[in-house]
Amino acid sequence: MLPFRLSDVERVVALGAHPDDLEIAAGGLLLRLAEASPGLSVHYVLLSGTEARQAEARAAAAAFLPGARLTFAMHDLPDGYAPAHWGRAKAIVEEAARTGTADLVLAPALDDAHQDHRTLAELVITAFRDSLVLRYEIPKWDGDLGRPNVYVPLPEAVARRKVELLHASYPSQKARDWWDDEVFLGLARLRGMECRSKYAEGFRVDKAVLEL
Repeated sequence: MLPFRLSDVERVVALGAHPDDLEIAAGGLLLRLAEASPGLSVHYVLLSGTEARQAEARAAAAAFLPGARLTFAMHDLPDGYAPAHWGRAKAIVEEAARTGTADLVLAPALDDAHQDHRTLAELVITAFRDSLVLRYEIPKWDGDLGRPNVYVPLPEAVARRKVELLHASYPSQKARDWWDDEVFLGLARLRGMECRSKYAEGFRVDKAVLEL
């Protein structure tokens, strides 16, 4: 396996369709980036969310990325209807790309079953041609988990801190029947087994350039 050094990452664009997408999918990676890169800058972009949910997302970003320089672009597309607002969604993604070249872009997987996630995933392809894009996975009722080809190992303390922060940051989601430690740690344990770690998060990369 070829390592990608988190300490080399200084600027991240983190794209989510909804509040909590990024932390569920990549909360462990965010915690490790904040630890590894003292000069980290993260631009958080969300397509949708009520004011209350966006407030949760801002608090979550601060908790998952302590010490990082954070900027936000929060939008109010109707939840579940991003395909019908393709023009606005494209403008949002293009605007995020114009904020500057990112070392790393976080975005949904292209085959994500949720229409909002999938719309965002498709728009990232042409907007961020010069950045490494890690496509994250989100467990859900649709059963669309795929086969990651990139892994971020998580020390047990980081995996458990991720779950702790998810509960603390998103109280609005606690009533959901899938929102529990077993779902979050169970997937992390499975991905950890796949890369010979106790816990991990899995991602997919469409293309990458390897340099000497």
